[in-house]
Amino acid sequence: MSAEWMWIWTPVCASVLLSLMLAPLGDKVLQRGVVFADIAIAQWAALGVLAGGRFAWSREWGGSLAGFSFSGLVFALLASGIVHLILQRGAAYREAMIGVLYVVGASLATISVSHDPHGAQALAATLNGDLLWSLPSQLYVLAPVALLIVGWLGFSSEWRQQLFLPLFALAVTVSVEVAGVYVVFATLITTPLLLCRIGGRGIVSAIVICIAGHIAGLIVAAWGDFPVGASVVLCNLVVGVVALLLLRRLQSKG
Repeated sequence: MSAEWMWIWTPVCASVLLSLMLAPLGDKVLQRGVVFADIAIAQWAALGVLAGGRFAWSREWGGSLAGFSFSGLVFALLASGIVHLILQRGAAYREAMIGVLYVVGASLATISVSHDPHGAQALAATLNGDLLWSLPSQLYVLAPVALLIVGWLGFSSEWRQQLFLPLFALAVTVSVEVAGVYVVFATLITTPLLLCRIGGRGIVSAIVICIAGHIAGLIVAAWGDFPVGASVVLCNLVVGVVALLLLRRLQSKG
């Protein structure tokens, strides 16, 4: 790799950590059958990031730990708690209720930046992210959370169930800060759906293909000067579909 491309190693490392964190959680989301919950929680984490930026205490805390928003975590935990109540007490209408939760979060996010002259850019940043320009300091936040998720996979099914929503809220909060809501949702769902649910493969395959999709998206965005969030989402889908087709063709030949 030429010297002019060495900077891309930081977003590549961020993509590896994001895939390690989010693909296993996304597979669990698919098992639970509440797919819309993840984007709702991600939207509330983004709302927390935006709302927290308007308070001096949040900016001071956030400055001590780049890539992590304490207010984002609070809002994500709040949304996770609401999702838990919906699943416990309103299961018959869970998709509709979680949809309302998402719309409320998105509306509050819009209102929170409505008087900010740079509000439109801030709102777009929480959705599209800026993974291509992630910072080395953000890796120090992503890495411990990724290790927590990997450790969580080794727990008993009962403990995994109990810890799922708090870990999900934490992982989504740090991920939205780095990559934005769209990339977070795509990383959670796309390859676990294609490789694990449809293809019948294990989570390791989904993680590997997710990393490949992320890297392809980063290269496309950098080479063509395209928005990185959209590039990663689309490349993740294309690489996942190609991997699924190749695996099925190999199985048919075998």
